[in-house]
Amino acid sequence: MDKISLTHASLGERELAAVAEVFASGWPAGQGPRGKALEATLKERYGAGGAVAVSNCGAALHLAMLAFGVKPGDEVIVADYTFPAPAHAVRYMGATPVFADVRADTGTVDPQAVAALVGPRTVGIIAVDTVGLPADYTELQAIADRHRLFLVEDAACAVGATYQGREAGALAEVACLSFHGRKGASSGEGGALIATDPAIAAHARQRASFGIGSIFDAGQVIGLPIPEFTEIGYNFKLSDIAAAILQVQIGRIEELLARRSAVAERYGELFAGEELLTVPHVPEDRTHAWQSYLVTLAEGVDRAQVATDLRAAGIGSFHGTWASHVQPAFEAKQVCPVSADLFRRNLGIPMHAELTMSQVERVAEVVRKAVRTHAAPARRPL
Repeated sequence: MDKISLTHASLGERELAAVAEVFASGWPAGQGPRGKALEATLKERYGAGGAVAVSNCGAALHLAMLAFGVKPGDEVIVADYTFPAPAHAVRYMGATPVFADVRADTGTVDPQAVAALVGPRTVGIIAVDTVGLPADYTELQAIADRHRLFLVEDAACAVGATYQGREAGALAEVACLSFHGRKGASSGEGGALIATDPAIAAHARQRASFGIGSIFDAGQVIGLPIPEFTEIGYNFKLSDIAAAILQVQIGRIEELLARRSAVAERYGELFAGEELLTVPHVPEDRTHAWQSYLVTLAEGVDRAQVATDLRAAGIGSFHGTWASHVQPAFEAKQVCPVSADLFRRNLGIPMHAELTMSQVERVAEVVRKAVRTHAAPARRPL
């Protein structure tokens, strides 16, 4: 029985050829020629004032907080139902993440919940495009403008998605992307900060390289320029090896997203009418990047047992994502009941561009059997 993995990066010969070119160039480190080319590609794709390639999306979020001058005593409202990288970034600054509950139908942050949390110490909002679905940016931007707050888009999962005709990654003044192995465009690890203001991008690029900027650039100057460390920075550079892979991957976004979308559409057909689970909801004004495919199990279905059955059949699964406010690291004061409920009932099933339709059908068959087997007696179909 062939195993069906939860995720699988779509990397092949074109990416290998790009890496070979970097090897031949003699500059595999960060902020070199391929990194600059990647940043130019990202800047053009998102119509941005600047783009900065970095080691991961968490680094991009950290740089965004630095750029906006977040400091101890400040509060930043963050979407709750997500991998808690936004809350980590806020805590890096000594500030307090304030967790906002999410919409039950989409899992994206609820603008009404955000508006209710704005207080005298609030300086910004980090919205999240939950597992690939953009949040409600029209409403969120209006809240940010009304209270003079910054708005950051965590588009880690959403490369290729759209909201009201605009691409995820271009929906706020700063957006943060991920190129982790399970994303729609991947270099194994990696990220980027996209900014409408070139000054924010320049600040982020400087802080991403220990505060001294590109050693490659310094090496192109005649003489012996010696960089000065004028501020404290970090080592958040993306290698030129990863940048070369990503240039190929970004050129393939539409191709790979079409394949993921076909998988999602087929899942929707196969689960139609299944009362023991709910498939993802995508509002008409946006499109999904399908980083993950999460089904919401009905009350009384034993999720752990369903996952056990999937594993026994060689099928990958996971819990979905996190209700950040219940994580011990944050000692949160907020209660986010919708997020907590999704955290308890969501189940991720295989989603990637390499799935065949026969594999999708097998996954759906095993899932349907498992949820019926492990439903509470009152919910089991006759």
